[in-house]
Amino acid sequence: MRRIWAIAVNTVKQALRMKIAVAFIVLLFVLLPVMGLVTSGDGTPKGRVQTFVSYSMSLTSFLLCLLTIIVAIYSVTTDIERCQIYTVVTKPVYRFQVLIGKFLGVVLLGFVLLVVFSSMIYSITVYIPRFIDATGEQLNELNNEFYTARASLKPAPVDVSREVKQSFNELVQNRKISDEVLEDDLARRRILEELTKSKELASRSVGPGRQLIWEFNNVNVKSKDPEGKIFVRYKYEVSVAPPNRRIAGRWTVGDYRQEKYGLPVETPLWRESRWDVIRAFHELEVPVEVVADDGYLAVGFVNLPQYNDTTVIFPEKDGIEVLYKSDSFTANYIRATVLVLLRLIFLASLGIFAATFLSFPTAVLFCLVIFATGTISGFIFESFGSLGGGTQLIYTFTVKPLVRMLPQFDKVNPARFLVPARLLSWTLLAKVAVIMVSIKAVILFLLGILVFNHKEIAKVIV
Repeated sequence: MRRIWAIAVNTVKQALRMKIAVAFIVLLFVLLPVMGLVTSGDGTPKGRVQTFVSYSMSLTSFLLCLLTIIVAIYSVTTDIERCQIYTVVTKPVYRFQVLIGKFLGVVLLGFVLLVVFSSMIYSITVYIPRFIDATGEQLNELNNEFYTARASLKPAPVDVSREVKQSFNELVQNRKISDEVLEDDLARRRILEELTKSKELASRSVGPGRQLIWEFNNVNVKSKDPEGKIFVRYKYEVSVAPPNRRIAGRWTVGDYRQEKYGLPVETPLWRESRWDVIRAFHELEVPVEVVADDGYLAVGFVNLPQYNDTTVIFPEKDGIEVLYKSDSFTANYIRATVLVLLRLIFLASLGIFAATFLSFPTAVLFCLVIFATGTISGFIFESFGSLGGGTQLIYTFTVKPLVRMLPQFDKVNPARFLVPARLLSWTLLAKVAVIMVSIKAVILFLLGILVFNHKEIAKVIV
């Protein structure tokens, strides 16, 4: 263990002598405070803090990831190219101990820098409202919608299979579908898919004068915080954009069963009419007392016909959800920092593995391609998923499995949790740790040891 630790310490010293490492460190020390002073977001304190956290966390994560890749590769390839490895392998040190020591050194450096810069970001984030002299109302908004960690509940998908079957049978009965199409399984499947999409869209749409209701169960927040708040987050799409790009709607939140079924319940209903900009997120702040004792909650929206002459559509993925406080901002921020650390551990393993059989520039390029692919994996899935024909088959059996083998960094981006104050649960963090570190990083590191053990470092010439 002493030999491994000595190699790790030497790796850290070697990294600190690199000009690029010093440049990255100085860059972050300068940019983070400047970003805290100049970022403005949408002009509100909440927008300013959200913008700073998003940019600063992304920049810190990006630079530390690049530094981890470069240091991991440099520490191995340089020792081989400059023949410094000879003085190590001739001593009572196994080759796998050399790689373990270098891996620990790279991770140790990344951990220390991450702690330093994440502490800076946290301090600046907490200090910004004092620096800009936020009002009491603005501080309340920040505490409810940013300096917190909120769990999310989304409505269950609407089952439209019965309506789809009924519509399909009507088309057949009215002879709008030919016998040739009915005998073609592919054509039949496409018609059913189109009908399903149409019915699902109709279930998320509300015309002028109509009402749309979503029901939620297991909103278990009343017992935890009886005096707290819940938040309804939503976004509008419209069939035809109004001139002022705003929609007038009346919201009702509470136990709708008293109106729907005539049940004698004591839970109050909360109502509010609003004008909201389309294609932007909005939040309703609702007292927690509207949640029924059994955790039931209904959210209703009425498209006011006296103001609107268009159909309002709620997007499938982020059209509406219920948020409630589940943890503190500090705990959520610590988990987000650990998420970045897991990314650094994987990249350190990747860099060590690449350095065992590639030269420095080739290994860096190899790792950067994998890092970039993991960063935009969602975009890749979305882009190729919309293709058809032979291209879709190639994507399904080649590109998709390969991308899934890589860590999907964009799905576990810390900013995705911190900016909208979403709860990053320990369960999700443990899942990422198992998949990204315990499986993928370990496999890469073991492959690196295997290659390094069989690598011919020097030829003996007689």
